[in-house]
Amino acid sequence: MKYNEHILNPDVVLIGSGVMSANLGALLKKLSPEMSIQVYEVTDDVAEESSNGWNNAGTGHAGICELSYTPHREKDGSVDVSNVIKIFEQFEYSRQFWGSAIEEGMIDNPKEFINPVPHLSFVHGADWVDFLKARYEGMKAHHFFSSMDYSTETETIGSWSSLLTDGRGDVPIAATKMDAGTDVNFGNVSRKLLDWLNNQDKCAVATGHRVIDITKSAKGWELKIKNLKTGEIRNNACKFVFVGAGGGSLPLLQKSGIPEAKGLGGFPIGGQWLVCDDPAIVEKHQAKVYGQPADAAPTMAVPHLDTRILDGKKTLLFGPFANWTTKFLHKKGSFADLPFSVKPDNLSTLIKIGLTNLDLVKYLFKEGTQSMDDRIKTMQIFYPEAKVEDWKLIDGGIRVQAIKKTDGEAGIVHYGTEVLTSADRSISALLGASPGASVSVHVVLDVVKKCFPELLETEEGKARMKALIPVWDVDIKKPENADYYRETAAKATAQLGL
Repeated sequence: MKYNEHILNPDVVLIGSGVMSANLGALLKKLSPEMSIQVYEVTDDVAEESSNGWNNAGTGHAGICELSYTPHREKDGSVDVSNVIKIFEQFEYSRQFWGSAIEEGMIDNPKEFINPVPHLSFVHGADWVDFLKARYEGMKAHHFFSSMDYSTETETIGSWSSLLTDGRGDVPIAATKMDAGTDVNFGNVSRKLLDWLNNQDKCAVATGHRVIDITKSAKGWELKIKNLKTGEIRNNACKFVFVGAGGGSLPLLQKSGIPEAKGLGGFPIGGQWLVCDDPAIVEKHQAKVYGQPADAAPTMAVPHLDTRILDGKKTLLFGPFANWTTKFLHKKGSFADLPFSVKPDNLSTLIKIGLTNLDLVKYLFKEGTQSMDDRIKTMQIFYPEAKVEDWKLIDGGIRVQAIKKTDGEAGIVHYGTEVLTSADRSISALLGASPGASVSVHVVLDVVKKCFPELLETEEGKARMKALIPVWDVDIKKPENADYYRETAAKATAQLGL
C-alpha cells in the first residue's frame, strides 16, 4: 500500500496509526462518507508500535481468563464479576464491527488477524483454587460465560494443555476454560482498515511523519508536521484531532495546552517475551493461559503462556517481563522522553507516585536484572518442564501508564483504557493500557458519541451504525437480551470465520 499522501485542511486528523486510530477512521468514514480524514504516523509503516503483533499478547480481551479483572473476593466468599461482563460486552463491539467490515468488503481474510484460541485461567495453591471456583460460579451464571468449564482434576486440565500438568507435583491446581476465546493480530486488522481508509475519497495516510506541534485556533487546530526522511516541515489545519499515538500522546497533549492535560504525567514500562517456535512444544499448547499476579506487578505484567498466530505461523509466548525505560515509544522513542515530560504542573504528582510506588520500582528493577534462568524458573510455575534452550528472549512494546491527580491525590492507572476529551470536544486522546486494543471499537464509539453526536442523531445515521455494530443500542448484558446477543454474536462469529 502506498502511503505518504496528504489532505489539506481535513475535517479530522488522526495522530498514530494503531488500532484506535484505524477503527475510529473507518467508523467515521462509514458514518459520514463525505468526511475528510488525514492520518499521520512516525514509523515507516502503520501499526508498528503497541499494535504490532509482537508488541502485545494478542489476547482478544473478553474478561474470560484475566484474573486481574476480578482482583478481590467479597466477605461472603463471592467474586464481583461485573467488570468482566462489561469487558466481554465491549470486545463484542469489536468482533461485530470487524465482522461487518468483512461483509461490506472493507477488509478481507479474517484469519490473517483473528483466530479461535481457548482462554484459560490457571491457579495453584488452596486459596487461589477457592478464588477461581468463586470466580467461575459468578461468571457461569451470566449468559456471556455459560459455556465456561472448571476443573481441579490434573487429567482434565492436562487435556486442555499438557504443558501445564506434565511434571507437576501435588500442589492443588484449578483452571477454567472457554473455547470461544481468540488470538488477535491487532497490527494486521489496523493495516487492513487503514488500507481501506487510504483508498477512500478525501482520505490519506502519511507514514514517516511526526506531528511536532499542535496549537488551538479559532476553527480548530493548527498542526506542524515533519517529514522524517526529508526534514521538510509542513503545516496543516483541522477541526478535530484524535491523539492515538500510544506513548507519544502525552507530549502532544502537553503541547496542546488544554486544561484537561494539566497535571498529567506518564510512567513508561518496557516489556519482554520468551518465545518458543519448536513445533513439538507448540503443538502441546493450544490456549492462552493467564495466571496469578506477581506482587507489585502492574496489570500488564500478569504472567501468561500464549498461543500466538503471527504471519501465518504458530508460536508460544510467555511473559511479559517488565523492564525499566525512559522511552515512550519502542521504535521512534527517545531516552529523553520521560525527562522532557516532567513539567511544573505534574512534578508534584510524579514525585508522589515515586514515593508511594516503591514496590513497583523494586519490581521493575528486579525484572530488568533477571537472568534467562530466572525467567525460565518463573515460567516453570506454568510449564514445569520448560527448558532454557527451547526459548529466546525478545523485546516487546512499551506502555506508558497514565499518571494523574485523582481527587487531589496522585494516582497511577494500573488498569483501564481512558479517553481524555477537551471541553469543546475538538480533541480527544487515548490514555491507559490493557484491555485497550480489544475494546478499541467501544472506545472510539464513545468518541463518536461525544464529539460527533450529529452523526447518530438522524435515522440514517442510526441505521448506518446498526449495520456496523448491531448491538450498539442494545444492552446485551441484560438477561432479557440474551437471545439477541446470541443471534448477533453468532453472525459475527460466522463473518470472522471463527
